[in-house]
Amino acid sequence: MNKYCDSAFHQLEIVIASLSEILGQLKDEDLDFRPTKGKFSIGELLEHLATIPAADGRVAEGATESDIQAFYESISLKTTEEISATLYEHFAQLKFQYESYTEEHLFTEITSWWDVTYTRFEWLLEIIAHMYHHRGQLHAMLVHTYEKDPEIMLFE
Repeated sequence: MNKYCDSAFHQLEIVIASLSEILGQLKDEDLDFRPTKGKFSIGELLEHLATIPAADGRVAEGATESDIQAFYESISLKTTEEISATLYEHFAQLKFQYESYTEEHLFTEITSWWDVTYTRFEWLLEIIAHMYHHRGQLHAMLVHTYEKDPEIMLFE
């Protein structure tokens, strides 16, 4: 893997470590808390976070909307333990995927089904942004509506 990908994966390791700390502080019953009607519960948001590396990794390979929908429909994580295991498994899959890319593969442009075109490296950056975005949502949900401050470092 090239040094740029190494640095990108380091950032993913930071967000995943902080999510692991948060998961370690939650009970399975906390997963049902839904601060806003019609929006993700804590568990649904964590399930989404656990699947981002695998789902977005598929997007970086040109997956169709129906491919991604089928992938999401195949996932059902009900406990903090299942979420944590899936998060680490999907991260490992993504890392393995990117380790196999040559520089040519890494800088090949891939267009998503919603018509956004990025290189595979840019898709990796998008995955990082996506993970940090939802981790921020989770942190805000816990602190401001559930009154459970995990008191963890969010950045190095």
